[in-house]
Amino acid sequence: MKGSLIILAFFSVGLLGGILNYFPQWLLSEDLTTYALFVLMFLVGISIGSDTSAFYVLRKINFKIVLVPLLVVVGSLAGTALVSLMLKDINAKEAMAVGAGFGYYSLSSIFISELSGKELGVIALLSNIFREIITLLALPIMVRFFGKLSGIASGGATAMDTTLPIIVRFSGKEYGIIAIFSGMVLTILVPVLVTLILEVL
Repeated sequence: MKGSLIILAFFSVGLLGGILNYFPQWLLSEDLTTYALFVLMFLVGISIGSDTSAFYVLRKINFKIVLVPLLVVVGSLAGTALVSLMLKDINAKEAMAVGAGFGYYSLSSIFISELSGKELGVIALLSNIFREIITLLALPIMVRFFGKLSGIASGGATAMDTTLPIIVRFSGKEYGIIAIFSGMVLTILVPVLVTLILEVL
């Protein structure tokens, strides 16, 4: 929760500074965003590659566990496509790209900003931050009314890190492995699906 609020605070400071034109011109360069994306992808690769528990999970996997991230993908994309019908300025493709962030706000917002413009990138950032915050705050209620997998689905990519402790606390330790696996798969899928949705569909 604290980490999400810090990210939101940094975003707010940046937004305010941009509106008031406080930053030097070099900081506003489009190339800087591209370089930040390269560095972020590199760090994501290191994070996944060095996580020995992730590979342990893969060795313990059975077929049913694969259905968890698969259904999170289907539910997120179908849900955002339906929501787009109620929105005037966002079409189904754009809404699905935002949904394909799966809570991974930093990576998805940079990708979407690069591919579809800064407006949609900001929407992706806020939407995915709120997804994480809602999971952290509402998970006990979700587990009670929708079952023990609901927190993993709601957390999306964050189920392997920031929302994992609360998932384990309210769903049980046995769901930790499922959460790590699902989060890992969704993290890998974010750049793939966002690019496919915005560039191919």
